[in-house]
Amino acid sequence: MDLQALKNKYDIIGNDPALNEALETAVKFAPTGLSVLIQGESGVGKESFARIIHQYSARRQGSFFAVNCGALPRELVNSELFGHVKGSFTGASDNRKGYFEEADGGTLFLDEIAELPLESQALLLRVLQSGEYRKVGSNKVEHTDVRIVAATNVHLYEAVKRGKFREDLYFRLSAAQIRIPPLRDRKSDIYLLFRKFTSDFSEVNGMCKISLRPDAIRLLESYRWPGNIRQLQGFTQSLSAQVSVKVTPTVQRIELSAQELEPYMPREEGEPLPALYDGSQPSSAFNTEERQAIFKAIFDLKQEVEALKARLDRRELPSPPPAVQEEAEWQEQEEEPEQQHYVHLETPAHEETLSVRRNEEDLIRQALEKYHGNRKKAAEELGMSERTLYRKLPAEYRKK
Repeated sequence: MDLQALKNKYDIIGNDPALNEALETAVKFAPTGLSVLIQGESGVGKESFARIIHQYSARRQGSFFAVNCGALPRELVNSELFGHVKGSFTGASDNRKGYFEEADGGTLFLDEIAELPLESQALLLRVLQSGEYRKVGSNKVEHTDVRIVAATNVHLYEAVKRGKFREDLYFRLSAAQIRIPPLRDRKSDIYLLFRKFTSDFSEVNGMCKISLRPDAIRLLESYRWPGNIRQLQGFTQSLSAQVSVKVTPTVQRIELSAQELEPYMPREEGEPLPALYDGSQPSSAFNTEERQAIFKAIFDLKQEVEALKARLDRRELPSPPPAVQEEAEWQEQEEEPEQQHYVHLETPAHEETLSVRRNEEDLIRQALEKYHGNRKKAAEELGMSERTLYRKLPAEYRKK
């Protein structure tokens, strides 16, 4: 099984061993026909795993229905799941199919299954055991051939001990379990996901991508992300909207330090957020709105300076070459997209900044000379991967 191809197909980002194990387990369970219980916090992507199980099963030609049990009106749960006949209750003006009838021959994903009333749990257990059910208001026994993939964000056996979940249903479902780790246990994946989300935002809105310095990455990883991937995605989009600027020939990326990132980090009431302290003054010297305004002004000024430099240059900038489809920039190799012909370099003030107006070979030569032929450091200086650097090496360096 090509695990990376599977991740790409279902838009699953990360290389954490626990995540990989969960994916491998899902693929193993898929062809068995067993009911599967997926456990994980809200926002970890449980539905993607349910779709993988369906797609890799013999039922992949059948229907896949995802039902959020927590969103079903309590008085209509049985009607939604099993259907009803005309006149069975006020408002039942026609016969109606339920999800079990609609999904016959396919897969039914029951998310937040712990929210089902005990009565509905008993009816669900009967379907799992015999495939039989009755529509609301009917005495006729119906049959269905549906595979159940259930998911929960609570400790289901604790719910059993509290009398909130049927023990027999729990044991029926829990024979095949998959646990998806929360984002706080996948720290090495947090920045990878951040880069993916800021890259997506950049492409849609024509804005500069956001990258983080090492201290900012540590700050990002120190937060526990209770909303998991869903929360990180929303945070990244909000951050990009607030601090990014439109892409220009000389500005294609904005890099943030921990001090610049900290004002935008989410906070939970009653839980302090780790922050850097330089010994000069407390971080509360400015309130959040003031600090956001200051950083926004800095980035706006930076953009104006870059635009002024471009206007002062009498030579016209050449048009970028045609776009070439390559591996996404945010992925592990950090491949630089070919359409970004100009690399925005930010070097210390005491060093001469490599001019973006020189051709690529001159830039690469200077970087290699600066680091005495060290390709890794030269690639970091130029903001590209070693792989991209190797492809662009001048002829005299390819033999070294």
